Amino acid sequence: MKEIISTDHAPKAVGPYSQAVRYKDMIYLSGQIAINSETGEYERDTVSAQTRRCMENIRAVLAASGATMDNVLKCNVFLSSMDHFHEMNEVYASYFPDNHPARITVASAGIFDDLDVEIDVVAGL
Repeated sequence: MKEIISTDHAPKAVGPYSQAVRYKDMIYLSGQIAINSETGEYERDTVSAQTRRCMENIRAVLAASGATMDNVLKCNVFLSSMDHFHEMNEVYASYFPDNHPARITVASAGIFDDLDVEIDVVAGL
């Protein structure tokens, strides 16, 4: 049976999707963007700031699921331009100092509200 995961510590879904879904021992997170859940404001200043906010939102949804960043198996990173790769990667790496998950990083036109970074993850328990 699937379980819908929701937390006030990450941005609420803005459409017909869930922040995350747990099925058996797997957790599937929807894409996270740079919205501060406390203020409702976008954090657009830099790619580093956007990446940090995405990762903190991911951390919050994982916590609501009973997981941590150590449970992440796979990440999908979407950038508005591959020119942002190194800046994103520096921040991203700080969240996975050991035991790195699998990852794909692609340039994607049309990230929500003209942001530069969106990240989704799959985690296991």
